[in-house]
Amino acid sequence: MLLPDPFSSKSRPAVLGIRAAISAAHPLATAAAQAIIEQGGNAADATVAAQAVIGVLIPEAGGVGGDGFFLVRTAPGQVTAINAAGAAPSSGVPDAIRDDGTSVNVPGLVAGWAELARRFGRLPLAQSLAPAIRIARDGMRVRPRLVRTVGQQRDRLVRGGAEASVFLDAKAHDLVCQPALAATLAGIAQDGADWFYGGPVGAAVAHAVAARGGLMTPADMARHETTVTAPISVAWAGRTVHVQPPMSQGILLAMALNGFEKLGAVPPDRVEHAAVELTEGSFAYRDRCAEGAALLAVDLPVDLDRASGRGGPRGYLHTAGVAVADADGMVISSLFSVFDNFGSAIYVPEGGFVLNNRAGSFTAAPNEVAPGKLPVHTLAPMLMEHDGEAVAISTPGADGQVQTLLQILAATVLQGIDLPSAIDRQRWRSENGKLLVEAGHPAFDTLKALGHAVVEMPYGDIRGGGGVCAGLKGTMPYAVSDFRRENWSGAV
Repeated sequence: MLLPDPFSSKSRPAVLGIRAAISAAHPLATAAAQAIIEQGGNAADATVAAQAVIGVLIPEAGGVGGDGFFLVRTAPGQVTAINAAGAAPSSGVPDAIRDDGTSVNVPGLVAGWAELARRFGRLPLAQSLAPAIRIARDGMRVRPRLVRTVGQQRDRLVRGGAEASVFLDAKAHDLVCQPALAATLAGIAQDGADWFYGGPVGAAVAHAVAARGGLMTPADMARHETTVTAPISVAWAGRTVHVQPPMSQGILLAMALNGFEKLGAVPPDRVEHAAVELTEGSFAYRDRCAEGAALLAVDLPVDLDRASGRGGPRGYLHTAGVAVADADGMVISSLFSVFDNFGSAIYVPEGGFVLNNRAGSFTAAPNEVAPGKLPVHTLAPMLMEHDGEAVAISTPGADGQVQTLLQILAATVLQGIDLPSAIDRQRWRSENGKLLVEAGHPAFDTLKALGHAVVEMPYGDIRGGGGVCAGLKGTMPYAVSDFRRENWSGAV
């Protein structure tokens, strides 16, 4: 059901592999992952390679100044969650302002790469980072979207010290080199994550944050730890869906799926409505995500004949995804981010990267800001298993992630649509009290008639997400990518 003929989707057909298949947020990231597989690496090594390249090419979305989350499936029923998010400074945290030093948490991604490679990889971390180092050192073509985003964020970037950044005055398609970032990645490759956190780069991060009003210290960087644990798993429609545990808001997807399970057989013309209601209902518990699986006991009320008008979550759009499957049975779903576009916009000139503003994720109790605390995190990769098969899907879109994932799952499992077509079809996004619906959505009129505050958005709007997907059917790896954004799939 998930894999159709190659021409079922006009935008992104399923790509079938022999050794591995990759879906990532940029074609060069997919190419880097393919090269690592050819060198004897596995899905874990390929994930690190792809993420590192994306951090070079798409610095507004993610990089070594941000965080990452990974779900790693090594065999049926064996899934590990890696939480590579950093905490607020331990010396005290004033209310976070989104573009000054108070908004910066310790960046966790680099430690996450090291943990993923150590536990599951075959190759040295240096080998997986080599493609990103080469691109940063020798040059990359500047993406038009990066130029537009720099223009939108210029004041913040200048305020954050990014006048030293090679991107500030770059034009579309310019060839630019990032020697400072290349040196940072080379240092990680040679000396590991401890060099990044406990050495001169960690000190430079703390200095940049302190210079803009934050309270982070080198000790905060040096004491950072990565959390490795079991996922939260929920039975749904005869499948098992794994989501990231706290502090990810992946539990909200599990709550929505649990709500579908309790509804029983939903009429076909009410599936989209039920999904909207369940996501809006689950987001009422966002600040309580730390409770994890205990929230699965919550009943989410749904009237299949009328919109509740509860309103939706907030509107953020950033993040980058990588999904990889290899023929040895490993399937990885991952996301990484600096949160807002360019995060805090605070630039670390010694390292060549911007820092996150993840402290902006603190909200109200029990998700209030506190020293050394992790906020509820928008990054929510998922992985689904059924009869020994596995598929990993992740998407950017912050609070839209849960919504996009639920729509893809409902389309494939409940409505019988093949995976490429499900990713290709029109989407909705509940946001700030409105229901944004892509033009041409088959349920557009029904959703409006049921009382949703429907606002049309263009088909292909990035607010609909930008999914990456890789899976394993028997021993055959496959990948599918969303036509939204710059996602691309490849296979080896």
